[in-house]
Amino acid sequence: MIERILIADDHSIVRVGLSIMVKKLRTQSLIEEAVDFKGVLELVKKNTYDLIILDINMPNGSFQQTFDFIKIKQPDAKILVFSSQEESVYAIRYLKMGADGFLQKMADEDTVRRALEKMFRRGKYVSEDVRDELISNTSRSQDKKSPNPLKALSTREMEIAEKLIRGESLKDISEELNLHSSTASTYKARIFKKLEVKNIPELIDVFRFYEGLIG
Repeated sequence: MIERILIADDHSIVRVGLSIMVKKLRTQSLIEEAVDFKGVLELVKKNTYDLIILDINMPNGSFQQTFDFIKIKQPDAKILVFSSQEESVYAIRYLKMGADGFLQKMADEDTVRRALEKMFRRGKYVSEDVRDELISNTSRSQDKKSPNPLKALSTREMEIAEKLIRGESLKDISEELNLHSSTASTYKARIFKKLEVKNIPELIDVFRFYEGLIG
């Protein structure tokens, strides 16, 4: 199967450089480009991507809005955040939002190639420093509460949560599981309460993190 990859950055030299490196690793891949957030939204509406390399700062939109849209529209797409922001300050923030990897724009060629290889092979990438910090944060968190909040969900709640993550509406879920619409809504509210989330992107974030982000 040919992999479809979206490279989103408002600097042409960056897009060209990444395209060349991707082609060296995946010669048969189909690469498309976006120069702003508006372009990303338009392409994500039309096409399905295996990997999206997403810049943080681009014109015509916001990163948060675009990121959330991708997560809802294409939850299976892997997102590699590609940013000039300081890794030690921002990487974990984006990973906990639900990104599958964070790559600093000032990284050398070998690091970029290694990051791309890991995204293609494992679907995730973090530097050793960030990995160590994630493990440390998780250990501290486990000292305070249950290590995996997903275990608090019943079988039915887990089933509905997974359908919500896949982008199914409450109406579709009600019909598929033969539930009254109010019952499905109650399940959703119960899931959000147990996992302490407020919306679908946050729900996706919890599932991504506890299903092996650092494993």
